[in-house]
Amino acid sequence: MPSKNKPRPHGECSAGDTSLTATIRRHAVPPPYRIRPGTRFPPGATPSSDGVNFCAFSQHATHAELSLYAAADSCAPFQVITLDCEHNRSFFFWHVFVENLPVGTYYTWRMDGPGDIVATGRCFYPYKELLDPWARAVSDKLWDRRRACAGQSIASNGLRAIVVEPPVQRSSSAHSCWQYADLEGAVIYELHVGGFTQHSSAAVTHPGSFSALKEKIPYLQALGVTHVELLPVMAFDTQDVPPNVANRALQNYWGYSTHSFWAPHPGYCIDPVQSVQEFRDLVDAFHAADIGVLLDVVFNHTAEGGIHGPVIHFKGLANDIFYHLDDIDRRRYLDFTGCGNTVNCNHPLVTAFIVHCLEYWVETLGVDGFRFDLASVFARGENGIPLPNPPLPWAIESSKILSQVPVIAEAWDAAGLYHVGAFPGMAWSEWNGRYRDVMRRFVRGDPGIISEVAARIAGSADLYNERRPANSINFITCHDGFTLYDLVSYQDKHNEANGEDNRDGSNDNMSWNCGVEGETSDAAVLALRRRQVKNLLAVLMLSRGVPMLLFGDEVLRTQHGNNNTWCQNNAISWFDWRLTDHNADMLRFTRELISLRRRHTCLTSNRFFTGRQISGRGISDIVWHGVQLDEPLWHDGQARVLACTIAGLSNDEEDLHVIFNMSDQILNAPLPTINGRQWHHTLDTAQNTPADIIEQKRQVPLAKPVYRVSPRSVVVLEARA
Repeated sequence: MPSKNKPRPHGECSAGDTSLTATIRRHAVPPPYRIRPGTRFPPGATPSSDGVNFCAFSQHATHAELSLYAAADSCAPFQVITLDCEHNRSFFFWHVFVENLPVGTYYTWRMDGPGDIVATGRCFYPYKELLDPWARAVSDKLWDRRRACAGQSIASNGLRAIVVEPPVQRSSSAHSCWQYADLEGAVIYELHVGGFTQHSSAAVTHPGSFSALKEKIPYLQALGVTHVELLPVMAFDTQDVPPNVANRALQNYWGYSTHSFWAPHPGYCIDPVQSVQEFRDLVDAFHAADIGVLLDVVFNHTAEGGIHGPVIHFKGLANDIFYHLDDIDRRRYLDFTGCGNTVNCNHPLVTAFIVHCLEYWVETLGVDGFRFDLASVFARGENGIPLPNPPLPWAIESSKILSQVPVIAEAWDAAGLYHVGAFPGMAWSEWNGRYRDVMRRFVRGDPGIISEVAARIAGSADLYNERRPANSINFITCHDGFTLYDLVSYQDKHNEANGEDNRDGSNDNMSWNCGVEGETSDAAVLALRRRQVKNLLAVLMLSRGVPMLLFGDEVLRTQHGNNNTWCQNNAISWFDWRLTDHNADMLRFTRELISLRRRHTCLTSNRFFTGRQISGRGISDIVWHGVQLDEPLWHDGQARVLACTIAGLSNDEEDLHVIFNMSDQILNAPLPTINGRQWHHTLDTAQNTPADIIEQKRQVPLAKPVYRVSPRSVVVLEARA
């Protein structure tokens, strides 16, 4: 063969020897393995019946080497394959086929070539082993970020790709949430895979894993959510933290430091070699429970960081293509993310990398959609300047596969580009930050914002009038910021545990502590906080658009005032399952509230209100009120009361009358008359359980056309025959 094929000894690593011996015995084919030229598609490591095809991209490399390891901790490769430019290169791709190589083999790449990093941004590190960017599974067993950043002379960084088989779909369920591409009727639950089951009270077999999350699906099913949105599950660097944070033994917990976009995070797996199958099994289990799986994905930056960050893959393969670089000194990385580098998303090859990666997670791993972190980066051209029609967002929603699943943008970036209501493309949904802000202000009691509150409740037509209400992802809290209970318990952030002198995290939380900062035994304050949480949950579930709930908010999970727990992989961030008993009344309230929403198409309809009469009903789809019927307080600078009557969309659906009283005064609210129907008490956040929300079969009609609304409360009434 024209390609060189060099076996190497194991050195002194007995674990590696044992693993290799077992491999040889299983396959009865001792190394060195024979090789063929291979093909450039698909990139990555692709096993077949007679071996494995390896392929990696590096446009300007002139030398490539593939190292094969028996185990994650083998001290040396058992075979090093030097690729030949004539036979193992097609255009910008390097490839080789290794005959009879077993699945479970670990591997790395080395590349060399001409580099002029100052002028061109091209750089090569021939002594460094590089991780395959297309790796389907990875091991970080030997990874040491500080060591990798310390010096260029270190050859192995400890990150190794693993040859794995495609997963098998084990579930017989034919469920596919592709039918929910526009998210109409969805209720999203944002959760952290590790944090959801890491606490000892979770009582699971493998805490913090994909497998453990499967054990908690019945809880989510009973809660009534339609989708989970998982914080990053693509393999990320837990060690990517500043030195002062690392010195406190803290980790990159949230996972917004991806290094392997095609691979599940090994920290969530029982066995990294089985990581793809373990993740697919989780998705199948969710689908069997009729719950869709959305992934929070991070394509705006990578774990390689800036000029002082480690060389993991892209820096040594195609630094000038995958990253935004400074035009004057191309050693410098442009940083629109606050994380050291920015992915050059709109370069054609990078766009293809991202689109194909997303298609893989849908087609092969079964996920049902994506939320994109700092997605406004997608609008930046190769020089970092925003483009009017950036290729990547259009390529994503034009994909035959991705056009069938919801795509959600966090429509801003760290450099000030803000796209809420105007993200490029047609079908994109967005995290509606304007919804979050105005609802926090309204429920804490800010006056004079009634008009905007009504616009957000009605689906934000002012932002999405060329789209639909489901393009608005409505939320009060998310992973980034206070929990719902902390929002009503803390005026200020308390992030001292993060080791950054409380400088990190947002200073403008639009929160209110109900009169006491933090923990208290004051019964009146505690009762008010509970009511405020119910008010916020009710506002969220009564708004058109798609509600998103942060995990644990339904049981008053607290982070003790820390609004930036990105590095807190401990009890500060974990779900304490004892709260499901301690705050069972809140859990019941949330379950019933979600049930109320899901049985009312007038709340979940993916159409904007028009004010016109419903066909065959004789009443308008919505009528706004204030203290008096038909008199909304649009222009009252002190108003803190809003009410509305929402018509059922069919003769079988109840009409709703909703009263939001965020003032400090009792309100005797008159009720509208609807022919042939009578109002029934459904929800009142000022009441204790079970009167705070009443199941449909237990509701009783009101005797009078007036309802006494307590201060700082939300009331919902249903009209039926």
